[in-house]
Amino acid sequence: MLKAVIFDIDGTLVDSVDLHARAWQEAFAHFGHQVEFSAVRSQIGKGGDQLMPVFLSKEEIDRRGPEIEEYRSKLYKQQYLPKVRGFPEVRQLIERIKGNGLQVVLASSAKSDELQTYKQIVGIEDLIDEETSADDAKKSKPHPDIFKAALDRLGVVASEAIVVGDSPYDAQAAGKIGLRTIGVLCGGHPEADLRKAGCIAFYRDPTDLLRRFDPSVLVRRGAPRRKIYPAMLTIGLTVAAVIALVIRRRRD
Repeated sequence: MLKAVIFDIDGTLVDSVDLHARAWQEAFAHFGHQVEFSAVRSQIGKGGDQLMPVFLSKEEIDRRGPEIEEYRSKLYKQQYLPKVRGFPEVRQLIERIKGNGLQVVLASSAKSDELQTYKQIVGIEDLIDEETSADDAKKSKPHPDIFKAALDRLGVVASEAIVVGDSPYDAQAAGKIGLRTIGVLCGGHPEADLRKAGCIAFYRDPTDLLRRFDPSVLVRRGAPRRKIYPAMLTIGLTVAAVIALVIRRRRD
């Protein structure tokens, strides 16, 4: 039975993917590496520990990796974080999920302080049951550490939870520990990439998931009610018919 929904944040709940990509591109340029924006953007969803090896040699990461990451982090917080906006109807979606009896946890490759800012941006501070960030994982996505930490915090197993994320790295990380993933397209990753990574369903954005919530996998646990209802209706109609017949005979 489904008990919890685990949300990624960047590109899923907040519109920040382009901003992260710009910060990384500028940071690489600052240290002498010209990298195409599209190439960097395709890697957003990973933490720095998994993103830098795509563009830098092991030797340079060993020598300057922490310095590059620190520069990028400061640049993002100072120049780009103030520009982040939440996607519409995030709060309403999470309220709907919690109204359905499910716990909600945030699991992001972002740093803990960024996570707090994101919660304020979308106005969900009071709705979150648990949260995990890069600070809770040895390795970032597509490694499963962050999602494993989320399950441990909630005290549930993988079959009792589902992930909502925008990147293939969310689905890859989730799949490694048996979690299913719902893909949202608002982060800009192609649906084909999300499908290849293992996503089981696709929505345009949080608003689309909210609009189509009832038939989604988030409420499949209510399916037995729909099977019971026709039988109850049949019994009710039969009883009503019998009562009507009795009344008619008494009148006769």
